[in-house]
Amino acid sequence: MKMAVLKNTVHLLSSPLPIKSISKKPKKITFFSSPSSSSQLLANHNFSSDANISASKSSSKSVWHIKAVTEEDRDLVRVESSDEDDEEKGINGGRKINDNNERVFNAAIVLGAGTLAITRLLTIDHDYWHGWTLFEVLRYAPEHNWIAYEDALKSNPVLAKMVISGIVYALGDWIAQCYEGKPLLEFDRKRVFRSGLVGFSLHGSLSHYYYQFCEALFPFSGWWVVPAKVVFDQTVWAAVWNSIYYAGLGFLRFESSSAIFDELKATFWPMLTAGWKLWPFAHLITYGVIPVEQRLLWVDCIELIWVTILSRYSNEKSEARISGSSSAEASKSEDSEAK
Repeated sequence: MKMAVLKNTVHLLSSPLPIKSISKKPKKITFFSSPSSSSQLLANHNFSSDANISASKSSSKSVWHIKAVTEEDRDLVRVESSDEDDEEKGINGGRKINDNNERVFNAAIVLGAGTLAITRLLTIDHDYWHGWTLFEVLRYAPEHNWIAYEDALKSNPVLAKMVISGIVYALGDWIAQCYEGKPLLEFDRKRVFRSGLVGFSLHGSLSHYYYQFCEALFPFSGWWVVPAKVVFDQTVWAAVWNSIYYAGLGFLRFESSSAIFDELKATFWPMLTAGWKLWPFAHLITYGVIPVEQRLLWVDCIELIWVTILSRYSNEKSEARISGSSSAEASKSEDSEAK
């Protein structure tokens, strides 16, 4: 028995181990404790961390580059805006210089015309000043100027009345511009010249012949003559003269005949009715008290108020028409571009 047990033991010890059991153990050992796998895992971990670090660095670099570009863009925008500001400053500076030049030129015109007028009025008696005091010069100047005006009416009545009307219409337009809000020395010289030219060339001469015609039309001495002249003046003559005034201004502004006609249609009735608030009361004195040869001087004094109204209304209509036409042209160009 003992010998049989020993033989079985020796047989068992000498026989090889099963393959499955041997193959399983290395798998377990390599899975848990293989240095190559652990190093590989560590390497993988290090690679992922390096990738994250590099990604973060690249993202930070990209953010830095974006910030740098945006800063450069901001610098470019600042340079461009500074150039635009300099250009605007240059334009504004040029406008200020131009406005100052216009103001100086207008001041020279006003000063020159005022000096000439005052000198002529005060030196009417310069041939007789020998031994006169300043009080005597100022005392006799109004009377002797009136005598000189009457002498001019006798020698050349039409020219004298033309000069008076031209001065009054120019002053009236200047007053109208100041009333519109312009500074005293920033008036439109062309506009003043146009109004003065219409007053000189048309109002003075036409008014001279109109008052003579009115006296011939009503050669009566009844109480009703003065009211009849006022009614005729504020219907027929006012309509004719207002139309002539607006047509003359439109012609001097180089406007088309259609534009002038449109302005006449737009202003005819409003200006005619506006005159009824002023002229009937003034013409009661014109036809009831003032002699025929002196009427235009009295009327021109009232014309300072009336020309202010006429000129302001005419230029408002002209500017509104110009702005309307420019806006219409702009809308047409936009429509054509859209198409």
